[in-house]
Amino acid sequence: MQGCDGSVLLDASYDNPHPEKEAPVNIGLAAFDVLEEIKAAVEKRCPGVVSCSDILIYAARDAASILSNGHVHFAVPAGRLDGFVSKAEEAQAELPDSTHDVQQLIDNFARKNFTVEELVILTGAHSIGQGHCSSFTGRLSEPPSQINPAYRDLLNYKCPQGSNPPVANNVRDEDYGVVARYMPGFTSRVRKIPDFLDNSFYHNNLAKIVTFHSDWTLLTNKEAFGHVVEYAENATLWDEDFSDSLLKLSKLPMPAGSTGEIRNKCSVVNHRLY
Repeated sequence: MQGCDGSVLLDASYDNPHPEKEAPVNIGLAAFDVLEEIKAAVEKRCPGVVSCSDILIYAARDAASILSNGHVHFAVPAGRLDGFVSKAEEAQAELPDSTHDVQQLIDNFARKNFTVEELVILTGAHSIGQGHCSSFTGRLSEPPSQINPAYRDLLNYKCPQGSNPPVANNVRDEDYGVVARYMPGFTSRVRKIPDFLDNSFYHNNLAKIVTFHSDWTLLTNKEAFGHVVEYAENATLWDEDFSDSLLKLSKLPMPAGSTGEIRNKCSVVNHRLY
């Protein structure tokens, strides 16, 4: 919200009872404990030198490389500071939402100086990971023009009424038995090892077998649709452009005049603000 300043890593505190990580739009975030372990190891070797913001970006860089078998890679500059501002209401109001239509997404990304093409590029990360049922409730009743009916039936099965389990963003990563039951023609594409970062999102989107309304809605804008087709047809181009877009995202600055620090722990500021 305030640039790449590690604000999402902060826990609730007396000064800040509702940080970003509590926002419903951030329901899928996890592995904060892993970042704390990394920070502790770094602090042991060189205390007060590496910010949590930098560690977060390094982790994103390495994860993207590992999950893509080295196809996504970029050099990350250091020097970020950790911010003090982390508000759930700000995150909920400003982050792109899974229910947004394409124009809302375009406007949202434009506020951070990202183009329609970069919106489509970064959304391609939905080839991996999970989403909670509460993030795509509306998809469970959308018409066949927006979602493959067999995939809609699969999602309804995965999201029984009154529950909110995580569901694979990519049907390729679903349980083989579930796919065989609802989408038998897709079983040959189910992977034994899930979470491979590639351009499969674009193929899935053109087939209307994506999880979020915000994914499908990219097909309703001429420019965005063109880029979906472009990246479905050229996996290498997406690898390169995703690397560039993720690097640009990592460089979002804090607002002019902001102050920061290098936290001792990623979940708490070093001193009380008041």
